[in-house]
Amino acid sequence: MAGFFVIWQLCVALFSPDLLPSPQQVFVRITEQWQADELQRHLLVTLRRVFISFSIAMIVGLILGMVMGSSNKVDVALDGPLTVFLNVPALVVIILSFLWFGLTERAVVIAVLLNKVPNMTVIFREGVRAINSDLLEVGRVYGLSLSRRLLSIYLPQLYPYFLAATRTGLALVWKIVLVVELLGCSDGLGFKLGVFFQYFDIEGVLAYSFAFVVVILCIEGLILRPWERSVMRWRI
Repeated sequence: MAGFFVIWQLCVALFSPDLLPSPQQVFVRITEQWQADELQRHLLVTLRRVFISFSIAMIVGLILGMVMGSSNKVDVALDGPLTVFLNVPALVVIILSFLWFGLTERAVVIAVLLNKVPNMTVIFREGVRAINSDLLEVGRVYGLSLSRRLLSIYLPQLYPYFLAATRTGLALVWKIVLVVELLGCSDGLGFKLGVFFQYFDIEGVLAYSFAFVVVILCIEGLILRPWERSVMRWRI
């Protein structure tokens, strides 16, 4: 990150580009927007939408993935629709959601779910397929209870897929939420980015984008990485 800011500042100092404000200018804009209670208001709206959409997508994707990974018949039956939803452009899904459900919060969540659930499902399906059944059989032979086998043998083998789904899920969900807000919402970071775009306000675009990136980095550093170290200790 330090190297990124150094290169950014050098580009501004050496080339004086009209379309690239300096890091200091962006930081000042962030401070101004924060003091005006604009940045945190729209940031919290976007984070709420991301959290709701991501949580539902994880639950639905986990259920579908486990069912498809455990049953060949269900996998064959749902593989076609899953492939279709994986390849439908996100913009088409967003527009149809707004046309069908109106410019509402429900439309926002549905649009994100239809774009993200298929990816989650594929990740968890492959995770279930990769489960070593021999280890489960060993646990059964040694008389381990069902809950013990689930917690000590089954779930640890799925943890890498949980981590992959979480990281890719957050990365994709917040991008889709911003597009949804840009197209059909009156608040949120996506809405503000659309306003800045109309006024050709590059400082505003970078300020709001950078603020959300900082939030994502905090989630990664304070939640995901400690969780990864905790659940993956069995591999050491």
